[in-house]
Amino acid sequence: MSKKVVIVGGHGKVSLRLSRLIGPSNDVTSIIRNPAQADDITAASAKPLVLSVEDAPVADFTKAFQGTDVVYWSCGAGGKGGEEGTKKIDYEGALKVYDAIEAVDGPKPRLIVVSAVDIRDPDTVPAHYNDADRTVSERIRQALPAYMKWKYEADKDLVRRTAFKWFILRAGGLSDGPATGKADVGRTHITQVISRDDVAKVLALLLDRPDADGLALDVVGGEAPIEGALDAAIKKGETDWLG
Repeated sequence: MSKKVVIVGGHGKVSLRLSRLIGPSNDVTSIIRNPAQADDITAASAKPLVLSVEDAPVADFTKAFQGTDVVYWSCGAGGKGGEEGTKKIDYEGALKVYDAIEAVDGPKPRLIVVSAVDIRDPDTVPAHYNDADRTVSERIRQALPAYMKWKYEADKDLVRRTAFKWFILRAGGLSDGPATGKADVGRTHITQVISRDDVAKVLALLLDRPDADGLALDVVGGEAPIEGALDAAIKKGETDWLG
């Protein structure tokens, strides 16, 4: 059944790939900040909506989400803009979207958030990490301290919310390599990169998986077919959000 979908951060590399996958069979609106990006959105089978995550009020997002089945949050500062810019988008922008969904009249859309592996309390190292995982974690945290901090705060806020259904996809390091159709999903190691095409595929599958709501799942490059790996992780019901 066709769904009404809104993608926040519609001009991102993963978002454009997602639009191409779900746009032909769903009613997709992609929120962008720059009107010059509108043609790219249209070419990706979505309708552009110019709205600034930084500047627009919550009410404008609530209006955009009204009557929507699913909202994807795939927006971020990309590690740019320093502490202030990262906080403004990755934290304050995310909370603005959460608040906007809560303010929707009637049935509220599901929210699917694109996050990252290793988003966690920095003082709590997952028990399943090996030496290679800890090395990757330390490198990421040194390279992107503001992003790791504010993405954690945003996800921490989300998991406490009960007014709407949500899911968090915690993607590993991203590449622009071709899709493999394979991944490792769930409680896993974080050393393998994953192509943006494969992440988009997972996000597209999640559109029709409301049974994933309330989970946070890691996804990295792997050897298992994506459909089966995602299905198994959802049915297992073990979240990768460790607080």
